[in-house]
Amino acid sequence: MSAAADLVVVGCGPAGMAAACEARALGLSVIVLDEQPALGGQIYRNIEAAPADRVAVLGKDYEAGRSLAAEFRNSGAGHLHGATVWNVAQNGAVDYVADGRSRQVVGKAVLLASGAMERPFPIRGWTLPGVLGAGAAQILLKGSGALPSGPVILAGCGPLLYLLAWQYLRAGVTIAAIVDTTAGSGYLGAIRHGVGAVRGWRDLAKGLKLIATLRRNGVRFYSAASDLVIQGERQAEGLSFLHRGRRVTLPASLVLLHQGVVPNTQLSWSTGAAHRWDGEQLCWLPETDRWGRLGETPLYVAGDSRAIVGAQASATQGRLSALAVAERTGRAVDSGRRTALLALFERQSHIRRFLNSLYRPADANRIPRDPAVIVCRCEEVTAGQIRGYVELGCRGPNQTKAFGRCGMGPCQGRLCGLTVTEIIAEVRGATPDDVGYYRIRAPIKPVMLGDFVD
Repeated sequence: MSAAADLVVVGCGPAGMAAACEARALGLSVIVLDEQPALGGQIYRNIEAAPADRVAVLGKDYEAGRSLAAEFRNSGAGHLHGATVWNVAQNGAVDYVADGRSRQVVGKAVLLASGAMERPFPIRGWTLPGVLGAGAAQILLKGSGALPSGPVILAGCGPLLYLLAWQYLRAGVTIAAIVDTTAGSGYLGAIRHGVGAVRGWRDLAKGLKLIATLRRNGVRFYSAASDLVIQGERQAEGLSFLHRGRRVTLPASLVLLHQGVVPNTQLSWSTGAAHRWDGEQLCWLPETDRWGRLGETPLYVAGDSRAIVGAQASATQGRLSALAVAERTGRAVDSGRRTALLALFERQSHIRRFLNSLYRPADANRIPRDPAVIVCRCEEVTAGQIRGYVELGCRGPNQTKAFGRCGMGPCQGRLCGLTVTEIIAEVRGATPDDVGYYRIRAPIKPVMLGDFVD
């Protein structure tokens, strides 16, 4: 038999926890499904169990998650951890696997709050041992306190790069260098959104303080770097790049790459919902109404899986979606509460367009020119092969599966989907909207046949 609830939430990060709290305060029954063993999502990963010294290293923004986690614990929402959601139907049925068994819960409404994932950074050598995403390295720090044993290079662009470097510095990790790919044009473009940056001055000041601390502690910065190549044959041995017209090579056994995060849209794609290519965030976004609803379905999306907005704004957006769900189920909703949340979301989002413009990833770091660069890591399909498919008549990502199994591995296109779309669009002289994305079908995550045996 299926369980049932007024609201089923997929994901227990800021948006999911906040939505559950808001819905419970309005009297809705709530079940939260989360793949992780503990609540918090990736932003507040392990927030309840993290020791004091680790919290001190991670900083106040991470520590702020404790109040939301406590609110969630006291809300009365059901929380199923270790639950891998593999199917979401348009009627509100959600299938998941937990404890080796497949189960189903049906919601009058379902909120997808699956968060963000790191944007692919396909350069030569990025699949070598010793190369990680900066976000993945931060997850290791949050989850288990794992730290690099030797000097580390952080390369790419985006606020997370500076934040992780600052956290490593506090933990005593040696930072060989920060290789920043932010081009001068990024700063010029960001000026257009200077008013938003001023309105979001707290976030701006926070970032400037991080950078100042790193420089004050002697961390080497290489600005406007380009043509990045990981050195090494069997494992990472360093990073080579162009800086001010000359080739620089830095030795390191650990290189952390990062060029921002993008919405994890696999679940929303799987429901058949419409998506559009966003030219500002350079990724796919689900088409929703103001409150996150997908078309005429009982499905909603909130937080970074809807568009990258950050932890605080994600939580506020989750609460707004919960108000909309409550209203559709016949609960009375305080209009003043909604107005206050909308105003709060606007304040929390002031700086977003400034950051999107400043840290816009370079074309060469998203669309590899080197034909030997691997794009689909699962099936080891290269950029050159994908271009060859297009020349043979391949029109979109779904056809690349037939031409060379691209996107057919365990990740089901998560790590290559954006890159494949942009490569095909470039070769065809088309837009990403014209090219489209993979057709995502259940099961969203790999499941075992034994999970379906009683």
